[in-house]
Amino acid sequence: MPEMPEVEGLVTFLDARTSGHVVAAVEVGAISALKTFAPDPAQLAGTTVRGASRHGKWIDLAVADDDTELHLLVHLARAGWLRWYEQVPAARLRPGRSPIALRLRLDDGSGFDLTEAGTRKRLAVHVVAAPEEVHAVKTLGPEPLGLDAAGLGAVLRSRNQQVKGALRDQSVIAGIGNAYSDEILHAARTSPFALTGSLDDEAVARIHTAMEEVLGGAVAAAAGRPAAELKDAKRSGMRVHGRAGQPCPVCGDTVREVSFADSALQYCPTCQTGGKILADRRMSKLLR
Repeated sequence: MPEMPEVEGLVTFLDARTSGHVVAAVEVGAISALKTFAPDPAQLAGTTVRGASRHGKWIDLAVADDDTELHLLVHLARAGWLRWYEQVPAARLRPGRSPIALRLRLDDGSGFDLTEAGTRKRLAVHVVAAPEEVHAVKTLGPEPLGLDAAGLGAVLRSRNQQVKGALRDQSVIAGIGNAYSDEILHAARTSPFALTGSLDDEAVARIHTAMEEVLGGAVAAAAGRPAAELKDAKRSGMRVHGRAGQPCPVCGDTVREVSFADSALQYCPTCQTGGKILADRRMSKLLR
């Protein structure tokens, strides 16, 4: 799933290539991706792109004409992506015949497709007058790189839950998902199942430092890359996420995995749990 660093990279890329251009056309390829029906996406045609920005994992393409401003808000979900073209294919979309959910053409012939692989369609597209009209955007927590250690401690301790879940909860902190929460907790030497209510100031400080290093490094690695390279850049930077069975790059222990119904986490026992192996939640109670 694209997370804050990759979405930031996409937004920077889009802002540089779309700002000032006029939207020539918008075609919807998957009606299931469209979560709003008024304004019609076709109303974006003829507007001028004011710029691209980000809200957590959401892409916000702002457009305007003489009378109105609109926002094309996109959440790529787990299997969505943005494919950029210097020249968009001339053929019109045929709904249901491809993984393309939406195509946007600009006045110079460039533009992008929003695509989604797989059968579980969760990519979301909203056309709204203001980003806050989308509930998931309105209820986002603070941006992670805008928090100091005290602020992070306050949001983590606002409810008592497993720290892995808290980092992924978009209403607690915006933009962090499954992959970067694994990486942050590994760098912070913290069990994914430590309870936020039990974290002392030293533990919060470790998580804060790790969050700045992991996310800051990932944002820097994504900066200036074309959209096509961002996924590989993310994978290559992972130390534990997606690397179950491989040696931990810090201590050499084997990276372990805990599987859930529709996701999995990875961690290093030596670095994070004092050598304890966390039991698979599907099989037995988790060890802490």
